[in-house]
Amino acid sequence: MLFPTTIAGSLPKPEWLAEPNTLWAPWKSSGEVLARAKRDATMLAVKLQEDAGVDIVTEGEQARQHFVHGFLEKIEGIDFAHKVEMGIRKDRYKAMVPQVVAPLRLKGRVHADEARIARTHTARKLKFTLPGPMTIIDTIADKYYGDRIKMAFAFAELLNQEAKALETDGIDVIQFDEPAFNVYMDEVKDWGIKALERAAEGLTCTTAVHICYGYGIKANTDWKQTLGNEWRQYEDIFPAIDNSPIQQVAIECRNSKVPLELLALLKGKVVQAGVIDVASDAVETAEDVVKMIDAVSKFVPKSNIVATTNCGMAPMRREIAEAKLMALGAGAKLARQKLG
Repeated sequence: MLFPTTIAGSLPKPEWLAEPNTLWAPWKSSGEVLARAKRDATMLAVKLQEDAGVDIVTEGEQARQHFVHGFLEKIEGIDFAHKVEMGIRKDRYKAMVPQVVAPLRLKGRVHADEARIARTHTARKLKFTLPGPMTIIDTIADKYYGDRIKMAFAFAELLNQEAKALETDGIDVIQFDEPAFNVYMDEVKDWGIKALERAAEGLTCTTAVHICYGYGIKANTDWKQTLGNEWRQYEDIFPAIDNSPIQQVAIECRNSKVPLELLALLKGKVVQAGVIDVASDAVETAEDVVKMIDAVSKFVPKSNIVATTNCGMAPMRREIAEAKLMALGAGAKLARQKLG
């Protein structure tokens, strides 16, 4: 199929998931109600994507409060009770983060429930997102390892364990989210790609990495205003990614100021091209999506293009996100007719 569709990962959570009301089922504990709400939200996220015509669906990250910390919550050696303030993405902004205080070990499975729920409720290909090792260590304080690289590879080992288990659960595509890749250019080439490869080692399903300039918070919006009219940071790291065994690269394209010719550097990769802007409430038309796919096809073979969203949609209003999903599906269908 030309131009299959997927989303970057997250969808807005239903209002009732944010504060599940135990009055729904007074005989159940709040934990049971929350688990049920997460299950229902996951099923809804899958259904919304199917109705929109998305070909490679996700569970929408409905069971996670944060794309990084949702993974960290199931790891021994992390202190969530005593968070500290830390600069994120080379001090682009400050955040309160947990601390690594002891050797890192998985407590058990991390995402088994939501993966199995999603797999049970769709016959379509299923993608699952995990934070990449470089982005994890840039979002947590180190009070134990004393070495960023050593800690990154410790996390890569745990990611690999969970990724292999997700593959066994029936996941077709495992995507590692690495927004830190546009910040630490030298480190990406020195060890970041190697840590990513360790996280994906031994997987036989499709592997992907998502890179972006950041969305959803004002600090990222402000930072991007300083980058000029062309965002060429990826020019430094695309050749290194192209030489890696990671099979797909998810990248923002619509309204991102990333010169599309840089995509030609990903000669051996399938490109998940962001054709939906997640930084604007303006809903794209199917024709908008076709135009973006056509523009990408000047630098990427049509058979290597997957149409996707620029990034996760969690910060968006649900009605806007759902309308954009419909545009994604309709636009890809129209692109097959016009460009196929």
